[in-house]
Amino acid sequence: MGMHGMGRMMRFNSENTPRTEITKELVLRIWRYYRPYLFQLLLMIIALIVTSGLSLIPPTLTKNIIDVALPQADMPLLGRLTLMSFAAALGLGLISVGQNYLNTWVSKHIIFDIKNHMYNHLQHMSMRFFTETKTGEILSRINNDVNGIERVFSGTILSILQNLFTLCLTIGFLFYQNWKLAIISILIPPIFITPTKSVGKARWRIATQTQEKLAELTNIQQESLNAGGAMLVKLNTREEDQFRRFQDLNRQIIGLQIRESIVGRWFMMFVQAFTNLGPNLIYFVGGYLFIRGELSIGTIVAFVALLPRLFGPVAQLSNIHIDISRSMALFERIFEYLDLEHEITDVPDAEDLPPIEGKIEFDHVNFSYLPEQQTLKDIDFLIKPGQMTALVGLSGSGKTTITHLISRLYDPNSGTIRIDGRDIRQVTLKSLRSQIGVVTQDTYVFNASIRENLLFANPDATQDEIIEACKIANIHDFIMSLPQGYETIVGERGTKLSGGEKQRLSIARAILKDPRIIIFDEATSSLDSMSEVLIQEAIQPLFQSRTAIVIAHRLATILAADQILVLHEGKIVEKGTHEELVKRDGLYKELYEKQFKIDRTAS
Repeated sequence: MGMHGMGRMMRFNSENTPRTEITKELVLRIWRYYRPYLFQLLLMIIALIVTSGLSLIPPTLTKNIIDVALPQADMPLLGRLTLMSFAAALGLGLISVGQNYLNTWVSKHIIFDIKNHMYNHLQHMSMRFFTETKTGEILSRINNDVNGIERVFSGTILSILQNLFTLCLTIGFLFYQNWKLAIISILIPPIFITPTKSVGKARWRIATQTQEKLAELTNIQQESLNAGGAMLVKLNTREEDQFRRFQDLNRQIIGLQIRESIVGRWFMMFVQAFTNLGPNLIYFVGGYLFIRGELSIGTIVAFVALLPRLFGPVAQLSNIHIDISRSMALFERIFEYLDLEHEITDVPDAEDLPPIEGKIEFDHVNFSYLPEQQTLKDIDFLIKPGQMTALVGLSGSGKTTITHLISRLYDPNSGTIRIDGRDIRQVTLKSLRSQIGVVTQDTYVFNASIRENLLFANPDATQDEIIEACKIANIHDFIMSLPQGYETIVGERGTKLSGGEKQRLSIARAILKDPRIIIFDEATSSLDSMSEVLIQEAIQPLFQSRTAIVIAHRLATILAADQILVLHEGKIVEKGTHEELVKRDGLYKELYEKQFKIDRTAS
């Protein structure tokens, strides 16, 4: 899937998106989430049938009370009928409790399964997906949309079944009692079914717009309520602007939700008027039939009591396509994400990469993030096991992209990358990445304890191994100076740590992983001189006996490199050692004279 195609899929435009077509394939796909709970579903259907039947008992008993027990002054019969009516109501209540429990249990487990499926699917998406999609949009899909479809089961599906059972049993019972009154009863509801189509379209359109606005609101919250975003807002005094943006969007959502809730209210008033007309017709026609001796007063009362069980299901079923449309729209949004292809995957016959020596080879590699702009052009180099290679060049020359390709965060458009002579696309991602350690310029740490952040690289590491790694990374003494030591929570994105402390923590994490290949972005320009010294001391043991690739920013690292690759506009324009390159009148010499000599002057 191309970048532009993916970008279009990410945007769920309510104006251009067609109404979801309910196809056999879509229904079967949804059914796969329900199939594991078939037994519970059958129990619920049985409970629905039983409750629908039990609800007919009280009106029948009321008819017998009015027609038999009261006219005959039969107190024992009156007592039995009253007790039976109470028992039926009690039984109905008990079964309803069990039915509601099953309803909640199944719906929650289906949401559990869908969220797990989506989270697992998204975790294996390529970095391209995460760089091109707003975090708030992703969170909205996995939270708002997935939670929204709970109504599909707990509301829509159960409503259809319950109303169908109730309607069929009630109609049958009415005809059994008196066919003339039954015909009058069932002629009224069809009058108000047709107008619901236009109401459904309007509600669906508003509901779709609401989901889109909710995604935008989630994105604003995610961006501005994390530590980095909050700091940026405060430093630029943009609190009022951000609040205004949030408030305006929140107001739009409230307006849409209110519109959705009131759409069709005039129509519902019309429905209610006809609902109230029903009992009056029954009293009028039933009274006429009673006067003629064709039915009893108890039958009239029973009919009036059963009318809500006729009109209610018809009204709800006539509106059910509205809920189905909204449910299908939510499922469509979820399946859009689940249908996104994993760009970086194991090939079918991928094998585990055995323990490596660390030989890296780029064989005429080309790569682009955007189709119209090539990022790397014919990259060709060899790194021998145990060598340290420095990548040098201006910002945007392709240095970081090369390191991303080694870890298969992206795949090249053409050419081959080999480790120990094996094409990295032919080995499993897990076996490849488990032997590569990366210390990035923008070190990411979780809002957890220092110990948990370290164990992320090696969950089986012992306390002694953790301490040893931190000593090598020159951060153990700092950690022990904290009140809670290794249990200290570092804060959102490590805001409680300085840049140098985060980078040394990242180095300790890499040491715990013990990779054969280490990739290090030596970004020390924003660090104080003491932090630079501590980091330089920490990385020396990390580079020993390992193949190292360093995005170099300091002269000391360049001098220590076995080879230097000089990049410019996505091409390797020069290769060699420091001594070889300074003798040439090329880009490296220019960079050295302008930038790296500053290090020597400062020292």
